[in-house]
Amino acid sequence: MTYIIAFAFLISFLVFVHELGHYLAARSIGVKVERFSVGFPPRLGTFTSIPGGWKINIFFYKKNADNKFEWQPVWSKKIQRKGKKGSGTEYCLAIIPFGGYVKVAGMVDESMDSSFSHKPFELMSKPRWQQIWFMSAGVLMNTLVAFLIYTGLALNNGAVPVSDSPIIGQLVPGAPAESSNLMPGDVIQSVNGKEISSWEGLVSEVTPLPNENIELSFLRDGRKNTVNITTTAQVNVRGDTLGQIGIGPEVREATFSESISIGVSRTMNGFGMIIYSIQMLTTGQAKFDQLGGPIMIGQLAGQAFDLGLNYYFGLMALISCNLAFLNILPIPGLDGGHIFITLIEGAIRRPLTLRTRMLIQQAGTVLLLMLMISVMINDIGRLFG
Repeated sequence: MTYIIAFAFLISFLVFVHELGHYLAARSIGVKVERFSVGFPPRLGTFTSIPGGWKINIFFYKKNADNKFEWQPVWSKKIQRKGKKGSGTEYCLAIIPFGGYVKVAGMVDESMDSSFSHKPFELMSKPRWQQIWFMSAGVLMNTLVAFLIYTGLALNNGAVPVSDSPIIGQLVPGAPAESSNLMPGDVIQSVNGKEISSWEGLVSEVTPLPNENIELSFLRDGRKNTVNITTTAQVNVRGDTLGQIGIGPEVREATFSESISIGVSRTMNGFGMIIYSIQMLTTGQAKFDQLGGPIMIGQLAGQAFDLGLNYYFGLMALISCNLAFLNILPIPGLDGGHIFITLIEGAIRRPLTLRTRMLIQQAGTVLLLMLMISVMINDIGRLFG
């Protein structure tokens, strides 16, 4: 249950943030937002801005005029607010928590409008640069959230090494170092008999040895000790498999400016990991069946939550980078696909026909569904294999 809650919150929050970006961008350029939904239908409750106040609806099964049960409002209430113009926007909380969407007037899409009437509040009536601003706002918001999380983690945890001395400052829970009873304050002296004098030297000796047994000598309270540790393997941004024992150097609290710098660096690294993963797939270094979907993300979210909030929010930031990168790709049906079509229209100096737009969007949707099904098959294989 913890894994399900951790996954649901992570995905719901990131999708909410993404759609909030579209919502704010639409309002900033005068486009009418018809619905802002957290979750996917059926609707559970709605809060609608109307002239003179608000209208609240709660939905559930209720018999209709034909004496058949139908999902419809079972409770309604109007809240009066004198002088309120009312935007007509329906703020919706839906039952399926793994997603959400923003529906704006005049958004030509396979699941939204198939036509528009050139009214000033419709998206397709706006200049192309404003359309692109609206379409890219979700990606920008996910990128901003990743940056803010990484910056906040740096501010909260401290991330600036005190010195280059090979002194253990922190241990990763459950990692080989903790299991071997190493402790913060231990000074590493040698790895496999080779003398160590700096943290950089320690890293250069351990990282080339993934999944291997190594001998560490260290000082504790002035006494020399020796321990044998089997390293774990971790793949970095460039795809190199590195040895790890789960230790970190002594660090001090990062200043605000240092935290911002760390936030920028880690956000860029997040995108770098995605780009390199795609390179590995296209060059055959990685196989398609290694891709994961909702089930893998759910497992990772649960494991990260068990390790602590720092790990959980770090995973959230990384997935936020993934959502931003995926959505900006020029694939029909995604934000990047809409932007690509808008740029084409700008290049040919005329809009594509509605039929052409719909065909492009529908083709993109089919491709995305095929990808989602393939990834889900991978997930199910992992779950039972």
